[in-house]
Amino acid sequence: MKQILSLLLLTCGLQAEAAVYNIRDFGAKNDTTVLSTKAIQTAIDRCSQEGGGQVLVPAGHYKIGTIVLRSKVNLHLEKGAVLFGSTDINDYTPQRTSYVSLRTNTPTVQLIWADNVEDVTIDGEGVIDGRGKSFPKLSWNDEGITRPHLLRFVQSRDVQLKGITLRNSGCWMQHWLACDRVKIDGITVNNRNNYNNDALDLDGCHEVTVSNMICDSDDDGITLKSTSPRLCENICITNCVVSSHCNAVKLGTETNGGFRNITIQNICVKPSYDQSSQFFGHESKRGTSALSLEIVDGGVMENVNISDFTVEGTESPIFVRLANRARSYCDSVKITKVGSIRNVRISNFMVSNAGPTGCSITGMEGHPVENIFLRDIFITQQGGQPETAAPTDEKLAEYPEATMWGILPAKGFWVNHARNVHFDNVCVKTLSPDQRPLFFKQDCE
Repeated sequence: MKQILSLLLLTCGLQAEAAVYNIRDFGAKNDTTVLSTKAIQTAIDRCSQEGGGQVLVPAGHYKIGTIVLRSKVNLHLEKGAVLFGSTDINDYTPQRTSYVSLRTNTPTVQLIWADNVEDVTIDGEGVIDGRGKSFPKLSWNDEGITRPHLLRFVQSRDVQLKGITLRNSGCWMQHWLACDRVKIDGITVNNRNNYNNDALDLDGCHEVTVSNMICDSDDDGITLKSTSPRLCENICITNCVVSSHCNAVKLGTETNGGFRNITIQNICVKPSYDQSSQFFGHESKRGTSALSLEIVDGGVMENVNISDFTVEGTESPIFVRLANRARSYCDSVKITKVGSIRNVRISNFMVSNAGPTGCSITGMEGHPVENIFLRDIFITQQGGQPETAAPTDEKLAEYPEATMWGILPAKGFWVNHARNVHFDNVCVKTLSPDQRPLFFKQDCE
């Protein structure tokens, strides 16, 4: 019996060892002058076909075009392993999905693509580098067309991203669209080499945790979107360090479905170490906002809990905006209703070195933001402003941005078209004398 048991254990051990698919065994070369796309794709396909396992990227530098992930595959990058994106757009294969959204109406290109997969992990101590500076911006909406995303998952389930470093995408770094049960933990993101360089975009996803991420992006940092009727729902984001020329944490701008049951806490917002280039964002390079909450395309925002932010810089730290841009996710569907923002709690914000603009919470006439609670907010900003009139043009159809009106009528918060907004222990200190009040309220109850 002992001999049989030992044989069974040995067999299990051999099977586990056989489930590792080393990309070099499939022809991948530690040489960035040659493409290893085919070799790595073959390893991924074989792994999935044979029931799953680990596709191992050993230490070395490998050049790839588009690779497609499959179910039950763990793409593991050892320390010292770097996957470099090709700088030739012809090495990227356009991909199309059946999922309809504003971002998938045409085929798109990306370095790593996955559609309708499950049980997939990308992990390790290695690096994926898109070399995105090689793809110039050719038109306003060319992201994912002539400038590749680095990572894109669509309608996938039970996916993990752990430990790795992502850098230098052609546009958005990582786009998670209509995915369920996603865990992102302990990754590092640097994305400051092109336009539309977001760090993380969660789009219509459910049951997502993001933790221990350090990211530095030219465009928005941690971003939730809704480019289809599917809401972002049941999402928890914790313990992250974010640098951005634009908005450190943002719900929006695309909001066809909206956001429900969102918790974001323990976020450190800081300036980037690298200020050598800037594509988007506020001209001061301090960042546009620490937190932007937006509904402008007919969706809903409810049950959002934001807490424990430590912020250095940003021009307008907190921006809450309900408006009616009404951009749809497809041409055949028209946005015919105004969305809503209600049941939002923002607490424990410590902000230093903010710009003089001020913060804002604004709805629309007949469509107020409702049940907004702000507690323990401490802001030190430049100040130095005279008494300032409230904006007369509410810019309801324009792209929402915390700096869209320029200097606001309050050094603290301009509140317009709102019901049941509560401020508890809010303090704003200006470094230069400022004639504006702490609060300026219009059409409020």
